[in-house]
Amino acid sequence: MLRFLHAADFHLDSPFAALGGEKAALRRQEQRRQLRELANLAEGTDLVLLAGDLLDSIRAYGETREALQEFFRSLPMPVFIAPGNHDSYIPQSPYTRMELPENVHIFTQTKPERIPLPELGCTVWGTAFRSERAEPPLRGFHAEGDGNLQLMVVHGEVTEGNSKYGPITQEDIAASGLSYLALGHKHSCSGLQRAGRTWWAYPGCTLGRGFDETGEKGVLLGTLEGETCTLEYRPLSGRRYRDLTVDVTGAESPEEAVLAALSPDWKEDILRITLRGEWETKPGMESLAEVLEDRCWSLDLRDETRLTRDIWKMADEDTLRGSFLRILRKQYETAGEEEKRERITRAARFGLAAMEYREDM
Repeated sequence: MLRFLHAADFHLDSPFAALGGEKAALRRQEQRRQLRELANLAEGTDLVLLAGDLLDSIRAYGETREALQEFFRSLPMPVFIAPGNHDSYIPQSPYTRMELPENVHIFTQTKPERIPLPELGCTVWGTAFRSERAEPPLRGFHAEGDGNLQLMVVHGEVTEGNSKYGPITQEDIAASGLSYLALGHKHSCSGLQRAGRTWWAYPGCTLGRGFDETGEKGVLLGTLEGETCTLEYRPLSGRRYRDLTVDVTGAESPEEAVLAALSPDWKEDILRITLRGEWETKPGMESLAEVLEDRCWSLDLRDETRLTRDIWKMADEDTLRGSFLRILRKQYETAGEEEKRERITRAARFGLAAMEYREDM
């Protein structure tokens, strides 16, 4: 049985521009600290597969290079790195200036390179981005059948369409002869997938960097034995991005509606809260931000509310709008269930928005 850790898309030294200077620097420190957590998770595995974009660019802070070198030195097992489009292997790459232990191998070619590990009963293949784009890394590839488990670590995009990021089709995977394909590039975990007799997965990124990367982030711990593969998703610690939409309609106050939607467990997280629904006046966003100041680590507050509108008062107009509202008002008055009344009200609101050529959510 072969045990492995599969991780990708650390994006160390991301700018975190939306957080501002001080908090952005703290987030980069948190990224570096995650490397120690990864080293602990790797204990007991036979090898580590790192599928690219460990760095966010070919520029790296000195602290980041030192943290990576310490991370690699702490790993006694073989480690394989497939540089991606953000940390491509070029002469200016930080990889070329790091002192790496002998057990760490960085793939440097666009064509698959083969590293046999007979002591582990496996062979590891890999490729590298040599610029910000790459050709299909598995097109025409088939692993040599030497009786060992065949693994490959690649940064690329599984897609049936066009892509400049090393496109890979399901047919490529099925024809590869691989036991397991360790992928990087997509920032959400794919779970265990299979094409033909080849297992494959994306672990997703290790730490969210924006509101398009919400929730838990982590790595995969896997086992391979014959044609059987198992994967366990292991979330990493750290702040989460959380994107909340709060409807203030009918609440005692916008503050009450927002506080009711929050969890005390989110105090160290990064929140974006969007207010929607109807309210008598526009909410006081500055005072609301003060109320929420101690409820999260960072806050992005947005107001998309609309002023309360009595839609039925226009039903008596001698217009197309009035005729439309009279029909719906009659349905509203005879509707027995509150849920049905709410649907009719929404239909009236959306109809009015269409007639008046404005947006209504």
